[in-house]
Amino acid sequence: MSASNEGDGAPPTDSDPPADEEYARAYAAGYEDGARNALREVVQHAARGHTPQEIRMLAEGRLVRLPEEVETKRKGLLAPPRRTAWNAILRPVPPTPTRAWTVPVGSARPTLRPMPGQGILVREERPARALELLRSSVASFPRLVIVSTHPPEVPGVSPDRRVDISPRGAVAPDGSVRPVGLSELGGRLKGPTEAPGGALVYLDALEYYVGEEGAETTLRAVHWLLGQMQSTRSSLIVSCNTRSMDPTNGVRLERAFPTTV
Repeated sequence: MSASNEGDGAPPTDSDPPADEEYARAYAAGYEDGARNALREVVQHAARGHTPQEIRMLAEGRLVRLPEEVETKRKGLLAPPRRTAWNAILRPVPPTPTRAWTVPVGSARPTLRPMPGQGILVREERPARALELLRSSVASFPRLVIVSTHPPEVPGVSPDRRVDISPRGAVAPDGSVRPVGLSELGGRLKGPTEAPGGALVYLDALEYYVGEEGAETTLRAVHWLLGQMQSTRSSLIVSCNTRSMDPTNGVRLERAFPTTV
């Protein structure tokens, strides 16, 4: 019997590594690359003057996004599907224009409620539906935290149950104003959310923080906030005009929330 009939492929040679060796090399190379990138990122954060608390918050946000990043990397290594002929036939459906949300006259309050341990992202140009959710749900939580440049009125909430945080800060006795950055915001939210019963956190200042600290830092802070809600059984309502953000960052923001309306 000829050699061509003994198998479909060519016989292995001494120079070909075994299959398990090839797998081990690929795994080791990927492990080295991931560890190198992680350590380089920590060094960069430290060089920029971030405090240990800030580095921890950034690292926790990165850990939350890690499965999504790995999946994106995996898909990027795969060959694209050969379906170019269908692309010319199947046209994308044009987007449906959206309108500002309003409560119809005589209608009941929305059935959507912020659940303990979760967050809701409301996409709107100005706070409207998010405020409706806030006012209809605040009675279910022992305390309320408002993070807004223009704090809204919430009837029925006594001052001892409410904490207001202005990103622009407050005027000090000497006339100076010190803004509340994302790292300080995380520290100030720990007390109310970790208290018994948790807290309902309302935030409509994401666009402000994106402009002040950048989209990447803001998205990491959002992931940290959602993790804080989950670990403390608190709840988060965010009102944001995602159209004002870069489309990629807008999609990343929407995917971070379990509920988006």
